[in-house]
Order: sequence, then structure tokens, then C-alpha cells
Amino acid sequence: MPRRKLRVKAADSARINEELAELRAGLEIRAEWPEAVLAEAEEAAGSPRVPEYDATELPLFTVDPPGSRDLDQAMHLAHRPGGGYRVHYAIADVAAFVRPGGAVDEEARRRVQTLYFPDRRVPLHPARLSEDAASLLPGEVRPALLWQIDLDADGAVVLADLRRATVRSHRRLDYAAVQRAVDAGGADEQLGLLATVGRLREERERARGGISLPVPEQEIEETPRGYALGYRAPTPADGWNAQISLLTGLAAAELMLDAGVGLLRTLPAAPPAAYERLRRTARALDVDWPDGLPYPDLVRSLDPERPLHAAFLNECTGLLRGAGYHAFDEGRGVPAPADPGHAALAAPYAHCTAPLRRLADRYAQEVCAAVAAGEEVPDWAREALTTVPGLMAGGERRSAEVERACVDLVEAELLAGRVGEEFRAVVIDVDEKRPGRGTVQLREPAVRARCERPDGAARPDDALPLGARITTRLATADPTTRTVRFVTV
Repeated sequence: MPRRKLRVKAADSARINEELAELRAGLEIRAEWPEAVLAEAEEAAGSPRVPEYDATELPLFTVDPPGSRDLDQAMHLAHRPGGGYRVHYAIADVAAFVRPGGAVDEEARRRVQTLYFPDRRVPLHPARLSEDAASLLPGEVRPALLWQIDLDADGAVVLADLRRATVRSHRRLDYAAVQRAVDAGGADEQLGLLATVGRLREERERARGGISLPVPEQEIEETPRGYALGYRAPTPADGWNAQISLLTGLAAAELMLDAGVGLLRTLPAAPPAAYERLRRTARALDVDWPDGLPYPDLVRSLDPERPLHAAFLNECTGLLRGAGYHAFDEGRGVPAPADPGHAALAAPYAHCTAPLRRLADRYAQEVCAAVAAGEEVPDWAREALTTVPGLMAGGERRSAEVERACVDLVEAELLAGRVGEEFRAVVIDVDEKRPGRGTVQLREPAVRARCERPDGAARPDDALPLGARITTRLATADPTTRTVRFVTV
């Protein structure tokens, strides 16, 4: 699911990189590896568990950000005999390399998930595995969990199967290349099918009442003048690729629920009061929300490039709070949740497609592989289910802290020395308790930061105008405290 992408591409990034190193130290993030972990990873890289089934002739391809080497997934799409579509989705088999209870396993349980800084990654697994032996790099034979998911002509699932296999990715693509090929009409059959199946799955999501928010991501870029912040809106190709991953996660959830054991990614439905608040916000922003129009359809009609729509979409993210993991094992007296659904997807769902970067996925994968093969779920996976939700909750809090700290640091660096300057901005959030405070979004540089009325302005009519373009003055830009603050003019 989407994370904010941060990259420092500039060659003269020494100052920011030094500050990022200090940030990692302050957050007590261990970037280096114990010798025992590296030694075990090296040994495992040379002797993974190799499955009997050979699927290396299947012409799989990957779609990832440029330069990525930790490739979790590869796919192949085809027309199904008799009509419909067949999706093969290969997922890196991390369990083929990681010994339960070993040094790599224990370190992964400490790290929980890969952390992304502008200057480097702090990976879940050593690079010898995550960017080499276990990664689905093109031309390399790899152990994988290979899903076959058959769809009818409307994109509905008619069959889902899973088996361990050796696979070989035939090519590596990025989102922009896929989008260019489709837009130019030069897409080959595989990319054409990705667009077709992706759109069909988006329609299925829409019919279920699911929703994906098209909120642009902040991105650090290099320009001839130095560092710049930009916004990156997801392309249709991002969405098509995500739909194949979501399709697999939905199939995995159903498989585990049928078996009575597994690990779900859940999100409770937002309370009615949250929707009523959104309706009030829509009225304040002149966003037309007819009484009969479902919320997902409204969101899909909005343009994040329009300031009022961007402000409303920012408010919509509040409905996504409360996501977590739920482990269940009915054979051991731990029931599945009464409501196993993920509200944003309008269906039960499991994280299982990013095991190189997220701890939970390895356990979900192992449960699914055993159930699909008609075997008992391994004790090491079954016993760990009770602890994984807590580990993941802590890991997600740490990831959010890292992401916020990195953005705050780079924003403060870019604006340092410009205190007192005026900037045009859009008010995208207002503090309900103190409406004279809120969040503004600048287009240039692409900053989102706190804004407030000047000292002493406390009258009710001094509330920040949500969704409006206003003039602000930069009051604080301090890289040491990673603080940026604006005041209204």
C-alpha cells in the first residue's frame, strides 16, 4: 500500500545526510548488522530451500520504482481458455532462506519492517538476501510462492491456487515506463493486460464500496539549483499494479478464513459521526456531495490538483485511522474477528505480498502455502501469530515517526534562511479545538506545515479558512528541531 517516497539524488547531500545519521541515532535505529546475522544470511543465500515445481519458463515481469533491488513480486497475465483472465503472481519466498529462531529471524523481529530515509534504506533483512539471493531480480532463478488466480471476463475471481515454485523474472519495469507504453499505444500484450485487468479490478472495488485515496505524495528531488520538494500523484499504472497485489491479498484472506487460521490486515468502518464531519467539511469547501452519492464515488470524482478538492481529500484520510493486524487460530481457541473486513477495501484482506520489507507477510504467506498444499501450518508460524500484531503495531509507529521526521528535516533545510518571506498556500486542515491553527500546503516548494494566526488573534471569526488560498509568512524554519511554522498575513 502506498508509502511516501523520499529520495535524495543530489551529489552534494553531505549536510543533509549527516543530519539524517544524527536522526537515526536519536531514534535509536540500528542501521548496521550484527556479525552473526550477516554470516547466517551469507550461508542461507547459498543454500535456500528449493521447491520441486519449476515455473522458470513463465515470462514474469516486475514493476517497481527505478533502481529498486528488493523486488518482492513478479507477475504474468494471460487470456484464460474459455474466456476471462489468468494472473500468475510470484512472491519472494523469504522462508526459504530464514531459519525460524535463527539470527536473521530474530533480527527481523526486532526491525519489523524496512525503514526509508532520503539517503538510505534500513532494511528488514540483510542486503545479501533482500537485494540479492531472495529478490526476484530479472534473469535469476528464485524460490517463490506462486499464486494462480483465474478471473472471469468481468474481473471476478473464479479460482485461486498457490504453490511453491522456482521462478525467473524476465524483465524489470517501473511505473513511468508502463504508463508511457500504455499512453502511447505501444504496450505489449502483458502491459495491455495489466491495464485491462487493473481497470476491471478497480471496477470490482468500486462495486464493493472500496476506495483508494488519490492523495499526492511529497517527494524530494534534485534540481540544477539544489534540493526541491515536489508532489507525486499516483499514475493509473500505480493503481493497476496495486490492484494485482490487492487481488492476491484478498485471495489470501479468504484462504485463511476458510482454514480458520491466519493473519488479517483489518480496518474498522468509520463511525457515522466521522462521515457527518466530512459532510460538513464538504459544505465548507463547496464540494458537491449529493445525498444519494456514496462516499467512494464522491472521492473518485475529485481532482487532487484543485485546492478545495485537495483539502477535502486530506480530511478523508481520517477515515483510514485504526488499521491493524488480527491473528486467529480457531484450532487453538483464538477466533477470527467478528468483522474481518478492511473498510477501505470493503472485504477481508491480508498483507502477504511484501515479505522482503514487512515481517507480517512471511507468516501470512506460510499459512497460505500450508493450507493450499493441504498440510499443517508449521508450528513456528502458528506460534508466532500471537506476537506479530503487536510487533507490527510498534513497527508502524516507528515507520510513521521516521517518515514524519525526514519530511520535517528536509522541509526545514529547504526553507532555512527564508524566514520572513511570504508564500501563497492552501489551508488543508483546521484544528477543531483551536481553529486559528491548522495545516497549509505550499505548491512551491512542496511543503505541508503548521500555520496559525498571529499572536493575539483569538476571535472565533479568526478561524483559518479551510480550502482557501491565503498568504502566509514563514515564521520558523529550524533544521535542528525540524520545525517549520507559518503565520497568516
